[in-house]
Amino acid sequence: MKLRGKIAVVTGGGRDIGRATALRLAEEGAQVAINYHSSAEGADSAVREIISCGGNALALRGDMTQAADVAKLVDATRDKLGDSIDILVHVTGGLIARKTLTEMDEAHWQNVMNLNCTSFFLAAKAVVPYMPKGSAIVGLASQAGRDGGGPGALAYAASKGAVMTMTRGLAKELGPDIRVNAVCPGMIDTDFHNTFTKPEVRSHVANITPLKREGDARDVANLVTYLTSDEAAFVTGANIDINGGMLFS
Repeated sequence: MKLRGKIAVVTGGGRDIGRATALRLAEEGAQVAINYHSSAEGADSAVREIISCGGNALALRGDMTQAADVAKLVDATRDKLGDSIDILVHVTGGLIARKTLTEMDEAHWQNVMNLNCTSFFLAAKAVVPYMPKGSAIVGLASQAGRDGGGPGALAYAASKGAVMTMTRGLAKELGPDIRVNAVCPGMIDTDFHNTFTKPEVRSHVANITPLKREGDARDVANLVTYLTSDEAAFVTGANIDINGGMLFS
């Protein structure tokens, strides 16, 4: 198991990509602290699944746009799993609502930025002091950060572009001791698209993608797990596409 003895924090770990990532990290031997905001059932069931397989995990509710909640997550991780934190996977984020420039007010813009970008800043700032040499951070960017997103996703795309730039900057600032990368998912079968993308759009995208399907959460979790491991020891500052060939960069 490539992550045996490691301690990982996964924000937004109660569903979809976050939950799949928490389970994959545990499969590879990591102890996992799972943050969630509204997906208590998914986070708690992930903890039970990990423990039933002989691993160790905890789940804690918190709003990752609030520094106090981020600090509580870090404190709980260190108190219950161990002093150091080797891995941060920051999945927290979302679209909130599709709004064009004319429909959008300043509050919506700021809420999207806080959810996707400020939360990443707060999580990294809180975790880095406890990360030993060889640690890894992986953020969740998006294909939208490269292509500007779909209709009404201006704020979301801008915030994910900021995550991509933060990834590059953090890689420079924290190297050589800590590697920082991000993944840029395309059309992945998650609640995000269940909520915000019409079925006919999803079907069309899948059909014009070289691999002729949507991705699933496990696909992304596999890539994230690789980036947290020593197998990716010479990879940092990268924003890696995972979209079935829909967009080449």
